[in-house]
Amino acid sequence: MTVIHSRVGWAKTYLKQAGLVSQPRRGVVELTQRGLDLLQTNPEIVNDECLSKYPEFRAFKVRSRPEVPPEPVVGPPPTPAGSPDEQIDGLAAELEADLRSTLLSRIVAASPEFFEQLIVDLILAMGYGGSRADAGERIGRSGDGGLDGVIREDRLGLDQLYLQAKRYQPGNRIGVDAVRSFAGALNDVGAQKGVFITTSSFSPETMAYASRQQTKRIVLIDGERLTKLMVQFNEGVRVQRTVEIKRIDLEYFDGPDSA
Repeated sequence: MTVIHSRVGWAKTYLKQAGLVSQPRRGVVELTQRGLDLLQTNPEIVNDECLSKYPEFRAFKVRSRPEVPPEPVVGPPPTPAGSPDEQIDGLAAELEADLRSTLLSRIVAASPEFFEQLIVDLILAMGYGGSRADAGERIGRSGDGGLDGVIREDRLGLDQLYLQAKRYQPGNRIGVDAVRSFAGALNDVGAQKGVFITTSSFSPETMAYASRQQTKRIVLIDGERLTKLMVQFNEGVRVQRTVEIKRIDLEYFDGPDSA
């Protein structure tokens, strides 16, 4: 990757996180109304200080470096804090935060059928169902209020894990009625284990309801945890490059023959 390609890519990422541009489809970037409004002010430069006026960009910076509280930008750009190792860790976290944000955007823009298959693939990638070709499948249809996927955890199908997928825009919380309906669907098939996955989040009442279930185990996975699992288990992502960081081999220099 060339330097100019990398810097243009990050400029696009930062503008997108601030809500100034959008990507309606692959290879296309367009200004949002917020971006047009900013241009009307004739800004001298668009940098981190300028973008920090937008809460979405500040939230992105916090997500990418949760261990470092955001500091107000005053005067010239500050010298990077921390050791080189800490700076690398921070930049890696920022890369992952952008990746997870992009993943969520792509999932929300995809079809319900794609999302249903994605969660089946993810649960299989996590090791449930083993390596059998028929260990999991998509069984639902969008809007039917039923079950969207099943994972057969043993060859005879005696132990089955059912899945529910809800592809909502971030900010639209899943209410307790949706999970209550999922629990009823589990009862209908005599199942005791289910995973409810959404691209948005769950209300506190919904999480409390799921934790109160005594006869069945219902796990709730929101959009943030979903993308973390996708990155962890390499579902929908791939390694772009690997950077080796080497250290002095102290045993080589401090061995018995080094004196």
